[in-house]
Amino acid sequence: MNSYFGNALGLVAPYYNLALVIIATILFLKLFRLKNRGTYLLPWRLLFFAVLVYILEEIVTVIAAQGLFEPPSILFPVFEMIIITTFLYMLLLQREHIQKGKKRK
Repeated sequence: MNSYFGNALGLVAPYYNLALVIIATILFLKLFRLKNRGTYLLPWRLLFFAVLVYILEEIVTVIAAQGLFEPPSILFPVFEMIIITTFLYMLLLQREHIQKGKKRK
């Protein structure tokens, strides 16, 4: 029973992930269209870039699951490295921005 559930979940998870990421993308686009230009948006843009890389990774996963092509074995680790590096850089930028804000006060 558990193996059937795990297999079924493994087959449909990429589709659910894509649906949730589409919702997140719509929310990001709404955020970027806000009129409040005093907000520091660079970390959010980097997070959006990481989400776009994740979308690409999920699309490749879905296409590979359909058997349409076999991705190279290095492709998914490269996607993960790009996402993690972007997150770390985003956090460092946000930390630097906060530090500058504290020095002004």
